[in-house]
Amino acid sequence: MLINRKRGTTPATQDYEPAYFCNIPRRKACPASGSQQLCRGARSRGAARMSRIFARTMPVMHARRAAAIWCVLAILALAVLMASLALGSVPLTPARVFAALMPLSSHSGAPADLAGEIVRSLRLPRALAGFACGALLAVAGALLQVLLRNPLAEPYVLGVSGGAASFALFAMMAGSAWWLVDASAFAGAFVSILLVLGLARRELWRGEPQDTSPRLLLTGAVIAAGWGALITLLLTLAPDNRLRGMLFWLTGDLNGGGLPWIALAALVVVLVAILPAAPQLNVLLRGDAAAQALGVPVMSLRLRVYLVASLAAAAAVTTGGTIGFVGLVVPHTLRLAFGNDQRMLLPAAALGGGVAVMGADLVARTVIAPAQLPVGVITALIGVPVFLWMLLRRPR
Repeated sequence: MLINRKRGTTPATQDYEPAYFCNIPRRKACPASGSQQLCRGARSRGAARMSRIFARTMPVMHARRAAAIWCVLAILALAVLMASLALGSVPLTPARVFAALMPLSSHSGAPADLAGEIVRSLRLPRALAGFACGALLAVAGALLQVLLRNPLAEPYVLGVSGGAASFALFAMMAGSAWWLVDASAFAGAFVSILLVLGLARRELWRGEPQDTSPRLLLTGAVIAAGWGALITLLLTLAPDNRLRGMLFWLTGDLNGGGLPWIALAALVVVLVAILPAAPQLNVLLRGDAAAQALGVPVMSLRLRVYLVASLAAAAAVTTGGTIGFVGLVVPHTLRLAFGNDQRMLLPAAALGGGVAVMGADLVARTVIAPAQLPVGVITALIGVPVFLWMLLRRPR
């Protein structure tokens, strides 16, 4: 018989192994001595058993509760955005900020002209770039934690930031324009994506029952270490008059975010590409074999998650440099607070990551104004104690 009906006497893998085979698309009959009826029964019993396990272990997330979480985060994002537009070296009242955002405000006199120029040309693009970078990093971190099933996974763990930084620093050493630096950063991130994709192609679409995420993680870590050595070499050879700018970019710099629309467009594409697969990601969290048993296309889903997360990290690094701890801390905080349902978590991570980077950029611009601090320094100084507090507070 394919299934042992005695409970407690059969290993867990044998309970749903027939269902695992029956859910794989194939041209031949199910391997059950030609009995299609027995195969369908095994599939239904295995799927029902796994569904009962998921119902007991996964917290229930209703649509109303998810919408309430998103609304609270959206209101918080709007509040931080207004604070970013009003505060700085030249503080502005909320009335002047609203007037500066109006199209006809440029014809109302010199003070309004100055306020409008500050808000529209400096603060608004920078705040939108910070929101887009934070949202992309948080979504990428949440996706990689699902893909690798590792709570320490973050957007830079697969070497995307290292490739972007290496190419961008080389362009800075050559004295290139800002748009060429951004193009070089994206090219370096894309090269790193292709390297990991080529070296770990078997792990990404192998489709075997065993967990292959450690091999993918190790491949990305080795690639990241190689990029780190190249970055150190470039910093050693860099001239003194360009070294400060290179270090500033490495620790997160939103000064070049004058055109945030590319990052915002990348955020929309990422969410549209991955949100329909959120229910399948909930199943993938239980392992490749369990997901395959329930009919999830594990190979294509794993490749899809990797590409979307890598492109999100590439777009974020291209826009704002290497801003750390956002992709690690924000998904952890939301997961501990509201659960691990990816249907709720991915949009919430986008909103929470945007709030985090906008708030960090506001602190970086105002704490020693008119001088500015790197955004990545602020996120690290805040993210390290917050993450340690969550680890110490979390029950065993």
